Amino acid sequence: MHNGTRLAAVDLGSNSFRLEIGRYEFGHIQRVEYLKETVRQGSGLDEERNLTQEAMERGWACLARFGERLAGFPRAQVRAVATQTLREARNREEFLSRGSEVLGYPIDVVSGPEEARLIYQGVARLLPQSDERRLVVDIGGRSTELILGHQFTPHAVASYRVGSVAWSQRYFARGEFTPQAFATAEIAAKAVLDEALGTFRRDAWEIAYGSSGTAGAVGDILQAAGGAPGVITREGLHWLQDRLLRAQTADRVRLEGLKEERRPVIGGGISVLRAVFDLLDIQQMHVAQGALRQGALYDLLDREQPGTDLRTATVNGLMHRFAVDMEHAERVAHTACALFSQAAPAGSERAARKLEWAARLHEIGCRISHSDYHRHGAYILDNTDAAGFAVPELHRLGVLVQGQRGKVRKIDADLQDSIFALQLVCMRIAVALCHARRDPDTAGLSLRTDRNRFLLAARPGWSAAFPQSAHLLHEEVQAWQKTPWELMVDLP
Repeated sequence: MHNGTRLAAVDLGSNSFRLEIGRYEFGHIQRVEYLKETVRQGSGLDEERNLTQEAMERGWACLARFGERLAGFPRAQVRAVATQTLREARNREEFLSRGSEVLGYPIDVVSGPEEARLIYQGVARLLPQSDERRLVVDIGGRSTELILGHQFTPHAVASYRVGSVAWSQRYFARGEFTPQAFATAEIAAKAVLDEALGTFRRDAWEIAYGSSGTAGAVGDILQAAGGAPGVITREGLHWLQDRLLRAQTADRVRLEGLKEERRPVIGGGISVLRAVFDLLDIQQMHVAQGALRQGALYDLLDREQPGTDLRTATVNGLMHRFAVDMEHAERVAHTACALFSQAAPAGSERAARKLEWAARLHEIGCRISHSDYHRHGAYILDNTDAAGFAVPELHRLGVLVQGQRGKVRKIDADLQDSIFALQLVCMRIAVALCHARRDPDTAGLSLRTDRNRFLLAARPGWSAAFPQSAHLLHEEVQAWQKTPWELMVDLP
């Protein structure tokens, strides 16, 4: 990454969408521009957990404006991350399809733990380096993330479905502030967060930091009232709740430092923050400058630096956890990637890396059962929390793992995607060539594409030397029938 390179992160939060543009300079990212729009997508989920048309239109309109600002940015220098609302929304694919189009870049839905990891990276990167043990709390619109960390390393991450938008809708639906409403909201928040006590107990950290919307809003209000800059105290929270009770309704609240877009969700946010203070015995919390968007920027930077992509370490961890045959996994990965490099267009390095990860994980399901291990492997990848990976990335790896065997047309995937189809055929051919669990003889073996055809050829005598491999490859020809692609083999 060269000095002066511009990077951008889009944070699709439940309350606000944010765009952060930075410039890479000597290992750090300096802010160039910051845009924020209050979209309140989290309040647009109906009883069936579908985003309403109005909520989607608000989100698309904002993303279109962000997209205009990002025009010309290379794809590798932009990361768009969606959080709890789109994790919950049943019709999220409809929103994401149109949203990615108007933004001009793919949108990644991240899991709760992955969101927490990115938040910690954003907070840690903007703090002075020290040996302090940190607790980071991020109260978003529909989820709250808790992280324990030291320097740049998060040691424990968790995400809970409780947030300022959700709690304001549920316990302050008409904007009315009463002692009973606050008491009920805090009890409900503690019930959700109660399991955090085992991990985030008071002796596990030294300094607490609050990240993002709720903490920032409360910090601004308390500072405007004469409090220490960037510090939230128990006394300050009691004072703030008392001011809301005196106002009786959100519309009547008059507090210096309270932004208008924060007014409708301040009741829910304070309820959750007070619950966190009580449960984790927090006396004071420092307002952090970093947040999810900065974490996404630095994660984008790490992905582009050789040897620093966290996803590779995560794949290694999954291989160890599920007792994968390391030697065989590397053999299949090496074979698949060698074939892919022959037929892939220029600029396919990212796709090659993902193929390598999928190939190394192709037997992850054997720990459950050797029968249908490809389906078990896909299930694991669809239902695991894997640091560094977005939910769609894990699903894509899972589809490749599932697709290593059986008829191709039965795979629930877009086979019109030429890069995916090439990844899949390389995976399947590699599994077939490595059937004897030893290094295959691939000298003279070539793969190329011609429109909607894959053409696999071998040197003279290869078929006679390796009859079982040749048989499996001829069967592979049949597996691709009734798909948009044709596999042709020339195995003399």
